Amino acid sequence: MRIAIAGFQHETNTFAPTVATYEEFEKRDAWPELLVGDQVLTRMVEVNIPIAGFVDAARRTTDWDLIPILWCSAEPSSYVTDDAYERIVSRMLDGIQEAGDINAIYLDLHGAMVVQSHEDGEGELLRRIREVVGNKMPVVVSLDLHSNTTDAMCEHATAITIFRTYPHIDMAATGARVLHHLKYALDGHSIFKAWRRSPFLVPLTAQHTGSTPCAELYAKATDMGGDSVLSAELSMGFPAADIHDAGPAVVAYGKTQLGADTAVDELYQALLDAEAQFCDQLIPPQEAVRRAMAHTQGPIVIADAQDNAGAGASSDTVGVLTALIEGRAQGAVLALLDDPDAVSKAHEVGIGAEISLSLGGKSGQPGQHPYNGKFLVEALGDGNILFSGTMYGGFVGELGPMAVLRVIDGQSDVRVVVGSERCQCLDLEIFRHMGIEPADQHIVVVKSSVHFRADFEPISNEVLVAESPGAHPCRLDVVDYRNLRKGVRLGALGPTFGA
Repeated sequence: MRIAIAGFQHETNTFAPTVATYEEFEKRDAWPELLVGDQVLTRMVEVNIPIAGFVDAARRTTDWDLIPILWCSAEPSSYVTDDAYERIVSRMLDGIQEAGDINAIYLDLHGAMVVQSHEDGEGELLRRIREVVGNKMPVVVSLDLHSNTTDAMCEHATAITIFRTYPHIDMAATGARVLHHLKYALDGHSIFKAWRRSPFLVPLTAQHTGSTPCAELYAKATDMGGDSVLSAELSMGFPAADIHDAGPAVVAYGKTQLGADTAVDELYQALLDAEAQFCDQLIPPQEAVRRAMAHTQGPIVIADAQDNAGAGASSDTVGVLTALIEGRAQGAVLALLDDPDAVSKAHEVGIGAEISLSLGGKSGQPGQHPYNGKFLVEALGDGNILFSGTMYGGFVGELGPMAVLRVIDGQSDVRVVVGSERCQCLDLEIFRHMGIEPADQHIVVVKSSVHFRADFEPISNEVLVAESPGAHPCRLDVVDYRNLRKGVRLGALGPTFGA
């Protein structure tokens, strides 16, 4: 068997201030740069990425010939430009055609890509692939838990598997799981499918699979395989994408249509029954600082959830930073604030120098302003970080020059880790690269929504989620949706859109 494999990853926040150009996909940051041909097989080894899991499982259990086309990813942002999309999709389609006789295709996709001219980037990609290979060839796909899984994705894919953890510690495992479906299809069996879309949206901060109700929902999905069911899959959706089909979806695959229908209805009903249990427990940043300081022992982790680069935000708002300073926080450190200009100035003056800066707040979002103050340059770094956590462990992030700036303020003790490339703070090594051990701090602020929990929750005494300004909206009932389908509820038990 000759199996073509490829990946094209982007999580699109249509409310974010910057777009994803072709150059963003070419660039190496927390994940590798655009990989072509054999680079996909040589670079994606023993890392927690779906395509790596698929390749490893295929090599261990089959004698298939894997034909790598390309793999690329860009940091979450607003729309993928038409230029980037068309260039990458054209390369994928050309690669598939140039591969010669192939028996199947595996795709490592996200599921929440929005292109300037296409609300459903993945569905459009799959449609174009079907135009090339026809409807009979098996095309299997792995998707992110935050996928806005659409009709087009379900119709054009032979089978889909979806992450079951958030933080996403099972990315490689999800790529490996779809191998079972592909083997079944290549053995000549028909795969029957069914899917349902949720009538409500869920903010990312309520999608944590270590908490109720997601813990129970994904446990149920995992247990639903059986004699007539190949798998039951649940995507929680990415509500920061203002598209018609945003929100959770349930997909099931069976050896019979009855098996698929029964499984999807059971999991869908469980999702509906759990609606009232979704809760994100956001608190104002001032309250988060006050509660953190009331603890006699740290670390207390505060998540700056709405300024999460991993959800497309600018990672440069200073709401939590200001709350730390005004709240006279002690032993506090914050990462990762994106401000290349501040980092450049810190490198110019060097360690030990005092410098006046307008820090952060430069992304042009309405109502957002820098923090103006004096800082001590405490440490400098090159941003080449070997991640060690369960999500990104094994990858070397290239985040550009970095600096630790200590706020010069006699009433607070606050340090800021400032970077040159947007990157969600989800790995302890981001602090350690700058000489800071997070476990020794009283307050650790991370610009992240949930992914930080995998690495930071084990060292924390409490986790608090702050509602501070940022381009990743978590209060869905106040989001200015324009393209969402009418009748969907904005959050669990929330108001109805278009009512």
